[in-house]
Formats: sequence, C-alpha cells, structure tokens
Amino acid sequence: MPDNKPTNLNVQESALQAPENQDVEHQIHVKIYAPFKTYFDDFAKSISGLNATGPFDILPKHHNFMTLLLPCDLVVCTLKDEKETYPIERGLMIVQAHKVVVFLNI
Repeated sequence: MPDNKPTNLNVQESALQAPENQDVEHQIHVKIYAPFKTYFDDFAKSISGLNATGPFDILPKHHNFMTLLLPCDLVVCTLKDEKETYPIERGLMIVQAHKVVVFLNI
C-alpha cells in the first residue's frame, strides 16, 4: 500500500552542491530573486552593489550583513570570472555563512 504522507515542499537549503574542483573557502552561494522570478542561483566569487553608505563588495568569509539596496547594477563575479550584471530598483541583501540572498522588488 502506498505511503500517503504529505511531502514537504518547503526546501530550506539550496540543492546546489559546490563544484568539486573549487575550494569552498573561496566561493559563496548567491541567490537573486523577485517574487516570481529567480535571476541568479549559483556559486560565485563575489557580488557588488550599492547601499546608503556607498558601493560595496561581498567576498567569501564576509561577516553576517544585512542592507537595503539602492538603485544600481548588482554585479556577480562567477566562478568562471565572468561578470553578470543585474540592474535593480531596490532590494534587500542578507549575507550569512557563505550565502548571499538578494530579495528584489519588495
């Protein structure tokens, strides 16, 4: 008889695994998304943005950090040293334990 228990669809941790050939200490997981679209969800070397204090960069091993983002171009430096740019109007960035989450259009 099949098990009729409900499936937990709320996934807390990303299903992404760090690439085996990359040193985990030198990368961060970055997720940039809005209510109905995910723009970036992968590992990266850095992410840069703009807040009320000015331009800033988040690198691996950054201290926990939360900020409101001003209109700017968010720039993600991928593990392949490619720069991906995302123009934003506003957002919230949370940095915690090698993870950066950016909520847009809130």
